[in-house]
This record gives sequence, structure tokens and C-alpha cells, in this order.
Amino acid sequence: MSTTRPYPPGDLGPEPGSAGASAAAPASAAAPAGQVRRLRLAGTKGAVARARDFAREALQDWGWLPAATADQRAAAEDVLLVVSELVTNACLHAEGPEELRLRCASKVLRLEVSDLGAGSPAPRTPHRAGRPGGHGMFIVQRLCLDWGVVRNADGAGKTVWAELAAPS
Repeated sequence: MSTTRPYPPGDLGPEPGSAGASAAAPASAAAPAGQVRRLRLAGTKGAVARARDFAREALQDWGWLPAATADQRAAAEDVLLVVSELVTNACLHAEGPEELRLRCASKVLRLEVSDLGAGSPAPRTPHRAGRPGGHGMFIVQRLCLDWGVVRNADGAGKTVWAELAAPS
């Protein structure tokens, strides 16, 4: 799990170029800063497909799709892949996902998947590329700026989060 940031998980920190207050600079064309989208997934059949469709719709609304450049298309595809991996992990290892949240800041998109599972995800070590399965968190680690796990305050479950850079 990543611990590379000087501020706690769940805190996106100050916007680049700000002095700790909310930035007055305009958000990139990629997404309106401060937007949060939520999708309830508890008890849902086809949760992975629903989560991808939901994320794709948000990316369209935020201007990430349709992509104008190959870099923008790759950024959007990375988001959809990470959503799939996080929701799949909740389905396989945590009794299913409870909720997907997409949080948009000016330079970062944060994905959060809440579940009621007790375990903590971790990339399989050593990673064996030729073996089936076990690649989800390795993919998340490789594609994301940062990721981590926050335990629910009441002790039941957790939120797995991952952050990706907004396309330029």
C-alpha cells in the first residue's frame, strides 16, 4: 500500500499552486473540480459492468471522452481498467462492493470502492506475469499515482481508493 503523501488518505491535499486554500485557478478541461459521483452497488448483479458504465458516463460528462488525443484516450482507459479491478476485487475477496465513488479534483481523479470485507488488498509478491489471476492490485499500483485502504470507523469494512492523473 502506498504511503507516499504527506497528508492522510482521503485528503487530496492542496491544489497545485495554492497556499492550502481552495485554488481559484480554473480546472483543466478534463473535469470540473470538486465533483463527486456515487453509485450504490450493494447486492447488484453485474457490478463490474455497471461500475464501468457509470465511470464511462462520468468521464463523458467531464470531457475525458470522447478523447481528442491518444494520451487522453489512454487516461480514460486507465480509469475504466482501475474501476474494473477495484470492483472485481471487492466481488472476489470482500463479499461484494457497497459503493463506487468518483471524486474529481482539477488534476486528479480519485476512485473509491467501499466494501464490508475484513481483508486488505495488496499486490501479489512476487508478481508472476505468466500466471492467471492475482494481477488486479499490481495493475492498480502501476497505473495510479497513489492508492490505499481506509478502514471504516465502525470497524466493519473498508474503502479502497486509487488516484489517477487527469489527462493533459
